[in-house]
Amino acid sequence: MVNNKKKEQYLKIAKMILAAVGDRSNITSVTHCMTRLRFNLKDESLPIDSEVQNIPGVIGVNRAGGQYQVIIGQTVDKVYDALTTVGNLTQNTPIDENLDDNLNKKLTWKSIGNSVLNKLAGCLTPLIPMLIAASMFKMFAAILGPSMLNLVGTSSDLYKLFVLVGDAGFYFFPIVLGYTAAKQFNTSPIVSMFLGGILIDPNLIKIVTAGKAFAVFGIPMNLVNYSSTVIPIILSIWVMSYIEHFFKNHITESLGTILVPTLTIIVMLPIALCVLGPAGAFLGNYICEGILAFGKLGGLPTILAIGVVAAIWEILVITGMHLLMITTMMMVFAQAGHENFVTLGAVAASLSVAGMCLGAALRLKDKDQKTLAWSYLIASIIGGVTEPALYGLAIRYKRPFIGMMIGGFLGGLYAGVTQITAYVMVPVANFLALTAYVGGNTANIINGIISGIVAFIAAAVATYIIGVEPKPQETTTSEIKLVEA
Repeated sequence: MVNNKKKEQYLKIAKMILAAVGDRSNITSVTHCMTRLRFNLKDESLPIDSEVQNIPGVIGVNRAGGQYQVIIGQTVDKVYDALTTVGNLTQNTPIDENLDDNLNKKLTWKSIGNSVLNKLAGCLTPLIPMLIAASMFKMFAAILGPSMLNLVGTSSDLYKLFVLVGDAGFYFFPIVLGYTAAKQFNTSPIVSMFLGGILIDPNLIKIVTAGKAFAVFGIPMNLVNYSSTVIPIILSIWVMSYIEHFFKNHITESLGTILVPTLTIIVMLPIALCVLGPAGAFLGNYICEGILAFGKLGGLPTILAIGVVAAIWEILVITGMHLLMITTMMMVFAQAGHENFVTLGAVAASLSVAGMCLGAALRLKDKDQKTLAWSYLIASIIGGVTEPALYGLAIRYKRPFIGMMIGGFLGGLYAGVTQITAYVMVPVANFLALTAYVGGNTANIINGIISGIVAFIAAAVATYIIGVEPKPQETTTSEIKLVEA
């Protein structure tokens, strides 16, 4: 009976959201992340934000990256399933639309930037589960190995197993990204993965390692090792989508099965290996070296910069701009194996969200609101889901946002002063984010943990002192309760 009641709630929420965004006819595609329904709408002016926010079960709304985002919380997958059912929508597959409409849209720097962010998000977000697993195995090797507990030696099979599994998650980026990029650029996933496999083929690696000149159809190839790279394969799949589309339109179906993939790869070989690959690798290395160099500058500028990143990180999350920073972090970790700037701020910011929840929970007098604040704290510190707290407390009451930024800034400052380094990429926002500092010396992980504690406590204290507004801005307590059901 309980499950049926919940299903009825999800269906009711889905029907109301569907009507609010303009029904099925206005939806180009819809997907979801951990907390949000993400709509691509034909007419973004149809939804009225205040009305959508007042739907029971909706925490808030956001417009970012060309998407209309409805924040649901941890039950978003249930609402998404109900939405695709009542709306007769295809899950995770864009609905065909008139492409001529896109041609008539005015190009602006904002629209171009939004498009780039959307594509990066689509390519990289699906990799997070793999990165979490790979990072955990790298952490196991660091903790159990000689650098910390020294329970297993570097020659033991267990240590070697942990290392190879952890490295594999980053080494095979071109193949995995080939698949996710193909989904974003509407091209063949298998052929895209094949192109990614070509970039890290052992024979190509041998050619690069040997340092001897090599040509692709007579065109000199720059000797680049593409293992653990991000940008080269994404650029290549983007171009490949047009080439494959061209061949599909000009080759009959009877011959297309053989000729389309073959001709596509033939054309892409010089483009990927001689042009886009080296250019993407250069751009990636330039970004990585710049970030690492900035982190190594030391002194007051770097310390303050880390603090600023920590203070504004959750603003970047709300606007979707954090995806650019995450992309940079992925490249740095994949190519350098460590990072000492962006991650420090991101981890401190994540812990400051939990601290804000604690401060708000202790300060709030309304019993229902206090209960929600405690639930946001648990969702953040354990589940790694910060958006309910951001929209349910920070944006809704406004004052807690200041406390959260203060906590993040102070935690970031401590990380900068102690010059800690992140050795493991842990793309989660819960307490496990502190394991990013495992891999260096003992002082590194101790100071890393302290920076998180500083961010947590400072945000809690600041939020408690600053206080919380007595009344919410839009949604009511009864409406948000459905999210927790």
